Amino acid sequence: MKHIDIAAVLQDKTLLGSKVTVCGWVRTARDSAAVAFLELTDGTSFTRLQVVVDKEKLALDPECTKCGASVTATGIVVRAFKGEGAELNAESVTLLGKCPGDYPIQKKRTTLDFLRTIPHLRLRTNTFSAVFRVRSVAAQAIHRYFHAHRFYYVHTPLITASDCEGAGEMFRVTTQPWNAGYESEEEYFREDFFGRKAGLSVSGQLEGEVAAMALGRIYTFGPSFRAENSNTTRHLAEFWHVEPEIAFAQLPEVMEVAEEMIKYVVRAVLEECPAEMDFFERFTEKGLKDKLHNIVESSFAVLEYTDAIELLKKADVKFQFPVEWGCDLQTEHEKYITEQVYKKPVFVINYPKEIKSFYMKQNADGRTVAATDLLVPGIGEIIGGSEREADPDKLLAAMQARGMDLAAYEQYLDLRKFGTAPHGGFGLGFDRFVMYVTGMENIRDVVLFPRTVKNIM
Repeated sequence: MKHIDIAAVLQDKTLLGSKVTVCGWVRTARDSAAVAFLELTDGTSFTRLQVVVDKEKLALDPECTKCGASVTATGIVVRAFKGEGAELNAESVTLLGKCPGDYPIQKKRTTLDFLRTIPHLRLRTNTFSAVFRVRSVAAQAIHRYFHAHRFYYVHTPLITASDCEGAGEMFRVTTQPWNAGYESEEEYFREDFFGRKAGLSVSGQLEGEVAAMALGRIYTFGPSFRAENSNTTRHLAEFWHVEPEIAFAQLPEVMEVAEEMIKYVVRAVLEECPAEMDFFERFTEKGLKDKLHNIVESSFAVLEYTDAIELLKKADVKFQFPVEWGCDLQTEHEKYITEQVYKKPVFVINYPKEIKSFYMKQNADGRTVAATDLLVPGIGEIIGGSEREADPDKLLAAMQARGMDLAAYEQYLDLRKFGTAPHGGFGLGFDRFVMYVTGMENIRDVVLFPRTVKNIM
């Protein structure tokens, strides 16, 4: 039906005095003998539109006052009685869809734990409508940043025969029946759809490198899948990944792009989502906006892995996981570095080669690789990146040392055979980034339908 967005009614001052029709869902309703007030939302604005009903002039269907009901209202736009916004003096209010009394999103505040049990309805709350507006703005800002810096957007396959990280945490893709009986694994996969073992991609990086070796600068932005049995507030089985690859770039340039991109997107969220950020400041994280302004205005720290280990060993803190050179940093270590020492994001660089992936450039010391993780306060790691190994012999040796199936990486090895060049890139866990800018503490609360261990609701 023909109607105008509530966001336009609230923001466009030229509509004052005009007759308009709006549609929306009732969030709250107040009733008195003479006047009724409905607060409507249609999803276009975090702020609701108040509809004023003079009951002496207009008979209001009681169903139109039920929380969750959908209605259409026609009336005159006037200045709000309080504040600088607008409200609607109704001439007609028509019910579009009833909402019964057992509607689970009521006026009283509900817990996040409860709302996770009704993912199909939780977006109707203030918290989740704010989260997903911010998520949308952040995603658009990422595309704008890369487009402005001449990166090409490429789409890498979600079904692959190679494990980018080499960790064996891939979901299998098969058309075989559950009770398929074969004499061997080779026979099983030979009869499968692709004629070989296939899985859901853990990263688009390897294919992204292929594109970067022709187009110079590329990025991917899509889902990745990891069958990691980790039921924490920071892990998902299906998550969204931003992965740029840059030809002729070494590690410092990779870090420069990562820092610049993070600041660009944070700035966009602060500028384009003021009402949502005010809400998060009040209800999810005190000091959130100051934290984000500090991100935009300060330079990220750079810390050698070896120095990080020494810093942690000297810390007057009893860590659950012991710290020694060669260990992978745990969340508690990352939070100590970012929250207690630097109080801002930190690039940790040059990790031991044994704890990083096969494709990372080996440093001259023979012990470390040109890798970096960007750690942020409150979350820990949100970006992992590196300069990629461009030397074909070193790359081959690293793969052989890990016992990898070289045949599955033949095309990747060819990139080092035909015109090899230094290059690098990184991966941003987009869902963790949304947690960071909204102050949400559980990654399940920034994803529409979170996929985690034993949960596919």
